[in-house]
Amino acid sequence: MNEKTRILLCEDDENLGMLLREFLQAKGFYADLYPDGDKGYKAFLKGQYDLCVLDVMMPKKDGFTLAQEIRNVNADVPIVFLTAKALKDDVLEGFKIGADDYLTKPFSMEELVSRIGAILRRVRGKKNREITMYRIGRYTFDTQKQTLNFEGSITKLTTKESELLSLLCAHANEVLERNFALKSIWVDDNYFNARSMDVYITKLRKHLKNDPAVEIINIHGKGYKLINPEPPEDSDSKA
Repeated sequence: MNEKTRILLCEDDENLGMLLREFLQAKGFYADLYPDGDKGYKAFLKGQYDLCVLDVMMPKKDGFTLAQEIRNVNADVPIVFLTAKALKDDVLEGFKIGADDYLTKPFSMEELVSRIGAILRRVRGKKNREITMYRIGRYTFDTQKQTLNFEGSITKLTTKESELLSLLCAHANEVLERNFALKSIWVDDNYFNARSMDVYITKLRKHLKNDPAVEIINIHGKGYKLINPEPPEDSDSKA
């Protein structure tokens, strides 16, 4: 199952908070809204959030304090600050705490979504790079050497093929959204890049054809899914 990105949204302006939550949900995110830092922190402890969007000036617990407490629990979760403050010292304080980005009010909601997308792609890309070996059915995929090994027969992949296969492996047996893949690898999801990605998908299918249990299938209107079965019990002796 390809779950939505979960966002913790803390904003004490009720109208702005509602608008932000509705906009994020319309863009495909799952967003929980809380009006103060205290409630936001309690929600963070209970939930599993992929990113936090925190207003700096909030009652009970301000955004900087909340961010520090969140960092004590999870040092890696991305944090975006929203604030009416534009003073250099406030911005520096935010980044010192560990902010991934900082928007000053008023701001464009489209810009917020764009920055969230960039942060998530960077985080996902980092996680993908940390994994150097994948098992794909009876294949072994070395992401560093950019090679596919099928029972001793090695195929060298191009950089784009390797990047795309890495994303598919990271989402194995789930839907890899088309726009996410385009923006992650080609940066822009325009028509020509989309056609280019289709060509690379075709190439990867040819590279993986020796194991009929492995498939890259089209999910109409959404993207692709790599069907990656559990490797046979005797495959370790062959790889």
